[in-house]
Amino acid sequence: MINVNNVSLRFGAQKLFEDVNLSFTPGNCYGVIGANGAGKSTFLKILSGEIEPNTGDISLAANTRMSILKQNHFEYDDCQVLQTVIMGNERLYEIMVEKDAIYAKEDFSDEDGIRAAELEAEFAEMDGWSAEAEASSLLQGLGIPTELHDKKVSELISNDKVKVLLAQALFGNPGILLLDEPTNHLDVKSIRWLQEFLGNFEGTVIVVSHDRYFLNEVCTHMVDIDFGKIKLYVGNYDFWYESSQLALQMMKDQNKKKEEKIKDLQNFIARFSANASKSKQATSRKKLLEKITLDDIQPSSRRYPFVGFTMDREVGNEILTVENLTKSVNGVKILDEISFRVNKNDKIAFIGNEIAITALFRILTEEIEADSGDFKWGQTITKSYFPKDNSEFFDDCDLNLVDWLRQFSEEQSEIYLRGFLGRMLFSGEEALKEAKVLSGGEKVRCMLSKMMLTNANVLILDQPTNHLDLESITAVNNGLINYKSNVLFASQDHQFIQTIANRIIDIKDDGSIVDRATTYEEYIDKYM
Repeated sequence: MINVNNVSLRFGAQKLFEDVNLSFTPGNCYGVIGANGAGKSTFLKILSGEIEPNTGDISLAANTRMSILKQNHFEYDDCQVLQTVIMGNERLYEIMVEKDAIYAKEDFSDEDGIRAAELEAEFAEMDGWSAEAEASSLLQGLGIPTELHDKKVSELISNDKVKVLLAQALFGNPGILLLDEPTNHLDVKSIRWLQEFLGNFEGTVIVVSHDRYFLNEVCTHMVDIDFGKIKLYVGNYDFWYESSQLALQMMKDQNKKKEEKIKDLQNFIARFSANASKSKQATSRKKLLEKITLDDIQPSSRRYPFVGFTMDREVGNEILTVENLTKSVNGVKILDEISFRVNKNDKIAFIGNEIAITALFRILTEEIEADSGDFKWGQTITKSYFPKDNSEFFDDCDLNLVDWLRQFSEEQSEIYLRGFLGRMLFSGEEALKEAKVLSGGEKVRCMLSKMMLTNANVLILDQPTNHLDLESITAVNNGLINYKSNVLFASQDHQFIQTIANRIIDIKDDGSIVDRATTYEEYIDKYM
């Protein structure tokens, strides 16, 4: 158990949160949510002791070990992979190092013998003889094969380094796990393995994530940072989001009877209670959900951008045909004679090799050429492209956002352009910021505004959820669900793919493709 007692934190005049009193108990997983800048990662650092709050304290149950997912991917470059994982249990690793140093001595004294015996006893008590086997099992579960376990971390690719740090955090059965964006850079299989691991974990998990599907699968509670407060809600992310939106609608709508809205909320809670059977905490969660009243749920102060795509004309029968397209990068074939045809109403998620997907999208938008093969767009097609790398649109750009957007608009009036920017939360003085000083998320919102201006009937989006907060991800997700024409897109967000795509094209590492008219979850179950 971990208790938060009267915690407050300010940075100068900025108040992040105050008078926080929470208890996190074993067997539960708590998802920490809040707008960008609300203090999610900062809250985890307070829990870990890395940051001292202005008031209050954090207390842990006696003999409880806390484990933290490290963020510095280069910290252990000089260490062996297996050794790095075992370092997750600091005391166990200290014993192993001291033990090895004693046994390596040439002049082994009686004192050394006594100390070695003490260490061996503590080592056995901590199940040290299983340490290497456990570390290896964690690494394999996350997709790091045994032939890499003896290599140095510096020899691994970036995504594998992330997995090593995650295995380190999970190692040794800690009592409390603090995980900040644990699914970043993980593949689908690794994420599914992590979900299963956390589902069976008996300690306390506190996690920050922008992955809504992950939060829904693993979380029993949501910790919402809003209004300068931190509040605890029973249920997963979808339950928190929908109940928050319902409460907000109740506040806005003064013309309908309050009793009708209360009934809506009660029905909503009952529906979620019935669906809690998947979780091992189902019984206790259902009891808690049944006790929720209207006063327990508050609307969120967070703002959601509006993302809505329209088209000037419908697509014809011919949309896109790709035939025997081949492309190599640095001598490696990433697309190998791939062929496919886009049909009416197709919303296609491209998964697999990200380098190959980006190359394909750039070929289809004529930014680069294929080595061989051909593609043909239909005569009725107008397309709009969201690139993974948008730096060329913003670097060294001295224009304010109104003038930046004006470059891409037939309608030049400031009122019109401010309307599009306002939908993306750039209102008032915000619309006069210089384009070159924007954050990653702000640049993405500007690129989406640019796309909405085009009224194209085919959208191509390469990782549009990168850098976005949960509110913006939800807005883009809904915008593409509601779009009435074709979408070709790539994303790492499970829920994003599942709710938009009706077809999956999986580009394999050898450059071949698997093309299936199916949902994402059906594809994972059948083909991965």
